[in-house]
Amino acid sequence: MAGHVPWPGHHVIVNMLWICVGLLAGLFSCALLQEAQEPISYSCTEGYEYDSVSEQCKDIDECALLDDACKGGMQCINHYGGYLCLPKSARIFISKEGEEAPPPQEPVAPPSQPQAPRMFPGRVSYTGRTTVRCSAGFMPDEQNVCRDINECDTQSPCEHHCYNLIGSFLCQCNQGHELAPDLVSCQDIDECSFSSYMCQYQCINSPGSYSCECPEGYQLQGNRLCQDVNECEAGTHNCQDDEMCWNYYGGFRCYPRNPCEAPYTQSSENRCICRSQNECQGLPPSIVYKYMSIQAERPVPADIFQIQATNIYANTHNTFRIKAGNEAGDFFLRRSSNASAMLVLTKPLSGPREYVVDLEMITHHLTMNYHSSSLLRLTVIVGAYAF
Repeated sequence: MAGHVPWPGHHVIVNMLWICVGLLAGLFSCALLQEAQEPISYSCTEGYEYDSVSEQCKDIDECALLDDACKGGMQCINHYGGYLCLPKSARIFISKEGEEAPPPQEPVAPPSQPQAPRMFPGRVSYTGRTTVRCSAGFMPDEQNVCRDINECDTQSPCEHHCYNLIGSFLCQCNQGHELAPDLVSCQDIDECSFSSYMCQYQCINSPGSYSCECPEGYQLQGNRLCQDVNECEAGTHNCQDDEMCWNYYGGFRCYPRNPCEAPYTQSSENRCICRSQNECQGLPPSIVYKYMSIQAERPVPADIFQIQATNIYANTHNTFRIKAGNEAGDFFLRRSSNASAMLVLTKPLSGPREYVVDLEMITHHLTMNYHSSSLLRLTVIVGAYAF
């Protein structure tokens, strides 16, 4: 009788032949003869191995067999006779000849567990068709491996700058632009619409940028601030020789170098005195002219000017008051000491506008029991802007 004995990789077939020799007296003696034959090899197509139990060639699952079958985080997809290394986002459909492939949008998830062995008849070569469908941003190469498409080189989809990504691409815009809703076009950013802080006075938008402008009488300082131009120092004023140029925020004004009017005469710069007792009856004996400029809409209360007595005598008491120019109650004079007082702004003032305020100091002589007064005529020029 003949039998098959399985052996890894091949079979060793041994014929065991019993030869029975008849002996006398009806006795039989049997001898066991063993006849060994050369082993028979069964070879399979590359990618398959022989299964001795089913006596068939089965597919080798390289993905389960090799831990590092695919590098770089790619997924390993086993198929008949081999395996594929695809990006994790790739979609693949493997079919036999004649099978209809599913629509491209239907992904086939990679197997999470080892697949069941796929068996094929021994010595029979399987010929099938493998359809590889890649996700958007990938395309199969000659080995049916999904490779990334560099859209920046092949399509130039971005209006400004294109950066290739695995399976996609990213568009970026030049400074001063932002991506449009289509994510490929670039549109100008209107920086002026962000905040009034962009410019101190006026913001001018331009493609990809913006600029700040200042009103007449100012110049741009840095990128956003406006600085007053001092026309008096720059010599760009039109004051006459007998006039004094006084700069204020946003402009200048010309005032007479001799502000004294009869019956006063000029004793020094900006100081007028009355020398005739008859003509100066009821008038302050002297008037001092001062000028100052402030910005519009200044926060209040604000100390803006200090009046100070030039001569201090013993046994005297000084009082201070606003004699004229405060009809609207824009100012308040606060006594600081026996020799000084502070002019306080009580309301935000709009400009350009000029205020002339007469500040009077009355000196009462205690021992001789008489009083005298002096007047400071302050011209306050309010600029047109709060800077």
